[in-house]
Amino acid sequence: MNNGNGNGSVSGHVLIVEDEAKIARVMKLELEYEGYTVDIAGTGTEGLSKFNAGQWDLVLLDVMLPELNGLEVLRRIRATGNVTPVILITARDSVPDKVSGLDLGANDYITKPFQIEELLARIRACLRIHQLMHKEVEIKESLLQIGDLTINEKARSVKRGEKEIELTPREFDLLVFLMNHPNQVLNREQILTNVWGFDYYGDTNVVDVYIRYLRKKVDHDFATTLIHTVRGVGYVMKE
Repeated sequence: MNNGNGNGSVSGHVLIVEDEAKIARVMKLELEYEGYTVDIAGTGTEGLSKFNAGQWDLVLLDVMLPELNGLEVLRRIRATGNVTPVILITARDSVPDKVSGLDLGANDYITKPFQIEELLARIRACLRIHQLMHKEVEIKESLLQIGDLTINEKARSVKRGEKEIELTPREFDLLVFLMNHPNQVLNREQILTNVWGFDYYGDTNVVDVYIRYLRKKVDHDFATTLIHTVRGVGYVMKE
């Protein structure tokens, strides 16, 4: 294996599950030189135990392991719903292992003997893809949408179509509460409790005032009304 170029710019916790001590030691040294934090397990059982006990950014998993083989370790990791990137280390002629590993949820594989630069590149690629997917999930989870009205809760931004809408903090919290309960009629007491808090003792008319503020910003000048009044009951957010 050739030496990698240490740049100190990467980081992450990597678990190496490899029973050939010399290969494992070389990989550990090279990865640590690149800035990763590394631990080694020499058997499938130990690898699974260390994986379950720690927080890992990536696993390098040899297929041919004593006690539990690598494919079984992978199967058990994925059976829990865990999506930590796993790169399989396979023998040169083990096509069935490669296919089985990918089917079981491996992110990539590398064949022995390999150059350390290739391993490092595959690790970087796996981590980059995993981080991008994680960000996409976070963004989707932080978005609320009804019709053409979209809220990004993390950025505290509101858009109707292509128009940015400026809201006060209280207006924003009120809109989020309404959008988290689409098609559900909410009375003034429910809105007060959830938006103003249990300790608010003001007049429930404050809800009507803020609904009016919201309507001017969210519904005014738009063809479709989203905030509706249900007489004698309260308000509902729907298309």
